[in-house]
Amino acid sequence: MKVEELLVFTILVAAVCYMPATVAEEQTHTTTTLEADLKGVKVPLKTDDEVVQREEQAMAKDGFSVAEKKVLEERAEKFTFQAEVNRLMGIIINSLYSNKDIFLRELISNASDALDKIRYVSLTTPGALGEGETAQLEIRIKSDPKGKTLTITDRGVGMTKQDLVNNLGTIAQSGTKEFVKKMQDTPDDASNMNLIGQFGVGFYSVFLVADKVTVISKHNDDKQHIWESTANDSFTVVEDPRGNTLGRGTQIVLHMKEDQEDYLNTDTLRNIIRRYSEFINYPIYLWTTKEVEKEVEEPEEPKEEAEKSDDEKVKVEDEEEEKKEKKKTKTVKETVSEWQLINETKPIWTRPAKEITSEEYVAFYKSISRDNNEPLKYIHFLGEGEVDFKAILYIPSKAPENLFDPKKDTKNTALKLYVRRVFITDSMDDLMPKYLLFLKGVVDSDDLPLNVSREVFQQNKSLEVIKKKLVRKAIALFQSMAEDSSEEGKKKWDEFYREYATTLKWGVIEDRLNRTRLSKLLRFQSSKSKDTLASFEDYVSRMKEGQKEIYWLAGDSREALEKSPLVEKIVKRGYEVLYLTDPIDEYTMSALEKYDGKHKLTHVGREGVKLPEDKEDEKEAQEKFKPLTEFLAKHLTGKIEKAVVSTRLTKTPCALVAGSYGYSAHQEKIVRAQALGTDKNLSYMKARRIMEVNHRHPLVVELLNRYNVDAEDQTVKDTADLLYETAALHSGFSLDDPASFAERVQRMMKLSLNIDPNAVADEEEEPTKEKSKSKDDSKSDAGEKADAVKEEL
Repeated sequence: MKVEELLVFTILVAAVCYMPATVAEEQTHTTTTLEADLKGVKVPLKTDDEVVQREEQAMAKDGFSVAEKKVLEERAEKFTFQAEVNRLMGIIINSLYSNKDIFLRELISNASDALDKIRYVSLTTPGALGEGETAQLEIRIKSDPKGKTLTITDRGVGMTKQDLVNNLGTIAQSGTKEFVKKMQDTPDDASNMNLIGQFGVGFYSVFLVADKVTVISKHNDDKQHIWESTANDSFTVVEDPRGNTLGRGTQIVLHMKEDQEDYLNTDTLRNIIRRYSEFINYPIYLWTTKEVEKEVEEPEEPKEEAEKSDDEKVKVEDEEEEKKEKKKTKTVKETVSEWQLINETKPIWTRPAKEITSEEYVAFYKSISRDNNEPLKYIHFLGEGEVDFKAILYIPSKAPENLFDPKKDTKNTALKLYVRRVFITDSMDDLMPKYLLFLKGVVDSDDLPLNVSREVFQQNKSLEVIKKKLVRKAIALFQSMAEDSSEEGKKKWDEFYREYATTLKWGVIEDRLNRTRLSKLLRFQSSKSKDTLASFEDYVSRMKEGQKEIYWLAGDSREALEKSPLVEKIVKRGYEVLYLTDPIDEYTMSALEKYDGKHKLTHVGREGVKLPEDKEDEKEAQEKFKPLTEFLAKHLTGKIEKAVVSTRLTKTPCALVAGSYGYSAHQEKIVRAQALGTDKNLSYMKARRIMEVNHRHPLVVELLNRYNVDAEDQTVKDTADLLYETAALHSGFSLDDPASFAERVQRMMKLSLNIDPNAVADEEEEPTKEKSKSKDDSKSDAGEKADAVKEEL
């Protein structure tokens, strides 16, 4: 048994050792067969060498191939910003700039500086500009809505690798400022440099709208390099593997944020460029795409024709020639892309005034004002002194409709402020006083101290100096128009005064420093000039001997003022009275007080008016009529403050005048007519009414006699009331109780017709029941007849 068991064990061991070798042999055979099969057949999962090469050469949206991107990643040097960038970028994006549109203004300004630099360098370094397209000093802007990128390219001086690190890697480091410092050794040449960006943070405004920025730059002294950052704490700089693609200059590619894609719209870009950078010295081209209509020939369908004779063939050929001449066409739309010049209008204010034609001035006015009408007048001047600036001021032919609208934003003026030809703002109430907001034009200065965002001015004397000179020049322009005695000059002045008289009067009220100058421009209707308006100078030239005051009266119309009892004696004695019919006139006179510091402006509608010829014998009349004046003051308590004997009335029995302080009659009307005017507002400055009686008038004399006979006579009281109310209406005041006035007039009419003053109108008889019943019966009969007619129909 032991031998048999040993034999079995040997067989099992041999079997176990044989099986792995067999399995391995089978696996080896299978693998060898599979490899042999794969060598003869291409598998889709494997990429051949040609595909790899094609992928490496394929261009991405940013202009770099896969291979070039690999080179950029491998060779790029990483730098960190030389500032607390996270904080500073947050300030720039969230606080420094209030309007995102200005990112494009800043980039265009930087491009303009770069072009200025290369132009300056080329004056001393021949060949610096290069040849062909490289020598063209221009700025090109192109948007790619699909790729969500905006590209700004200039052919300026460009930047070396070190410039990219220093200027773009150091916050608040200005390459322009360093360039100006280098030029200080040659002041004669440096004085012509008019560079814009000298704060060193304008470039970073791009991160308002972009989450990634790529700057490609080529300087004459270095190879082309690429600077790139995503506004974090670092940036990369690498040599461009494509070589020199720019020739010279800088190209900035903005990878726009998702919510800022509106800045890829061509119309949006065009509007921003025209608003902020229209007057940059160099041409700005925008890549635009538009649809145009085009006439094309319609294709003719081939026709099968049978064989024809020679004569028929000749005839057919003639017809075909006629058809060729009259081929059918159709209109199709075709998409066309081209570079469009945006800043066609040139900054004419930078040129000497003697070199500019009137046609150029008018064309420039229409371009900046969007007004199709020609301006009435303009002035072009250079302001020198503490602050140097150039300006052109225009007077529009028509005043704006909302010039005096309280809802209008007074900060939004028609005067545009530029600094080195770059638009800054048209929303500054410190640049021009409110009464001159109708003026249009431009102001350009190189000396204004802006803050780093170029949006807010530092509060100092520079702006005040500019404002003062602008106002003086504007008033001088008005004065030149007023003094022009030619027919055309008089016509233009009449047009100007018709449109802007109220603004000049407003200026007298507000502008204390220029009040005297503005007063010489005012014109009014006068008792001595019906067809033409009179100035204060005209009035003074016609003054009577010994006259020292200028008399005036305000009211609704000239006709009403001429009939006013307050001017009777003044006009009769040959004195001139100015008639003021504009609601603002009385406030203007109150602010002016004196003309030219000599002649007092006297309101004849107030108490205390005395003429040089007034005699002392009026005192006798005052004593004689004292009982009547005291009676009137007592009887009319609450209506008048006092009653006095008048020295100014000739035909009218009495009149009402205002006190020396408070509202006049005309001012009361203006306050009452205001939409928000209330009796509470009026009560503070309500006119103190003073009743003046004409002691020579028979009605007043008879009233005194009757009062002396019977102080309680009702007729005397009624007459006193009626005298007051008629005097109030005649003098321009309003009645507090018109109904009582009407009753008193009717009472006086009854007495004059010998009718009982207490008689009343007969009352209307009420209809009786029988009459009403008959009316109801007639209505019912009419209804029955109508029903019968309906039945017949």
